[in-house]
Amino acid sequence: MTEKPNIKTLGSLRASGYISKNIKDELRDNLKTKIRNKESVFEGIFGYENTVIPQLEHAILSRHNINLLGLRGQAKTRLARMMTSLLDEWIPFIEGSEINDDPMNPISRYAKELIEKEGDNTPIEWLHRDERFFEKLATPDVTVADLIGDVDPIKAANLKLSYADDRVIHFGMIPRANRCIFVINELPDLQARIQVSLFNILQEGDVQIRGFKVRMPLDIQFVFTANPEDYTNRGSIVTPLKDRIGSQILTHYPENINIAREITNYESSLDSRQKNGVYVPSLAKDLLEQIGFEARESEYVDSKSGVSARMSITAFENLLSTAERRSLLTDDETTSVRLSDFVGIIPAITGKVELVYEGEQEGSEAVAQLLIDNAIRTLFTSYFPKVEKLEKKNIDGPFSQITEWFLEDDGFLEITDESSDEAYAKSLNRIYPLDQIIEKYQPDTQPEDVLFLKEFILWGLAVNKRLNRERFRTGVFFS
Repeated sequence: MTEKPNIKTLGSLRASGYISKNIKDELRDNLKTKIRNKESVFEGIFGYENTVIPQLEHAILSRHNINLLGLRGQAKTRLARMMTSLLDEWIPFIEGSEINDDPMNPISRYAKELIEKEGDNTPIEWLHRDERFFEKLATPDVTVADLIGDVDPIKAANLKLSYADDRVIHFGMIPRANRCIFVINELPDLQARIQVSLFNILQEGDVQIRGFKVRMPLDIQFVFTANPEDYTNRGSIVTPLKDRIGSQILTHYPENINIAREITNYESSLDSRQKNGVYVPSLAKDLLEQIGFEARESEYVDSKSGVSARMSITAFENLLSTAERRSLLTDDETTSVRLSDFVGIIPAITGKVELVYEGEQEGSEAVAQLLIDNAIRTLFTSYFPKVEKLEKKNIDGPFSQITEWFLEDDGFLEITDESSDEAYAKSLNRIYPLDQIIEKYQPDTQPEDVLFLKEFILWGLAVNKRLNRERFRTGVFFS
């Protein structure tokens, strides 16, 4: 942050050659500069480079108010917050003004009378761009008074003024956000009569309070966020308001696993456990993201509700915590994530997905486990040959040696949740055919990823009905 300008009066501001700009021009000019300089505007937003971000930049260059339309967890509010980086770092306003009056273009009676009285000695203050962001979550109990304002009878009595005098108005959030970015989240949840109160502000620049009109050309960049209208029966955006919003931009979920991984890694980057104590194999990260893709396609999950990108982030944090807790119990200084640790992410899944009736009948935990199994089944064919449903007799398939190992002397494998890394490695290394399969199909596997890949083969055969897998209270059992 650069230091606040040391200009304290209107006269000094005029002498400095300051030229005032409305907020939409301010955003537009700063965006043009960043585009020319090839600077990134929306740092940390992945997967929108060729879709949402160009459309958002078009809307800013067009000086439009914006509606970001999409399902939950698609970075709508984050995009709006990041628009503050396109504002000038400091702007002047009349000291004491409730609505951040521009010294060069005052709109409130307070500011106009103060300038008339003080002239060039009118005191001014400076507002940083970080303080120029206002946000309101639309809920059914929001009133016109909250957003626009209301007559204050106490102020009227103290000043001995009639209710027709604009000095008795107590301004709401929108006038107080003059010269700022104002975000209304979940716009359809706002009652229709409240949405109607926004018409004049968006189009004519005046507000109506308690039956009398106050001409106040507010300078605001509006950003609305909403879920698609068919997603909720709680409400919708009234057509005349939608007509007054310049650009409607559709957001979306990550289009592939690589983008999803970038998002999760970026959001989880503050977690030092991944760097210091818990190693996460690349396949584990892919599997974690694939679960989100499976959830969005699942017949048990309400697709209209969506599956937030936050599910992968919280699941990743739970996965690290599961491995971390085990290492604390076994006194291992460092550890690696196991596939059996994925049982620890089930609470993150059940808390983030909305189930349809069939899913409720199955049960949330059963659906979560099914999503994990489906993700394993999907990724398995990317690493190893497809497991055929029916294999011809007397012809060995690629996994015959593993199934034979389990048939010899009633072979079985037990992996407990709290087994040490040494015991875990010893158990998996007993199954010698696993080494042969990895050497044949994944010879370039990193040494630190081999144990996870061995367990992945067993889970892959289990979800494809080649092995039995049973979950018991403290671990998993293969036979």
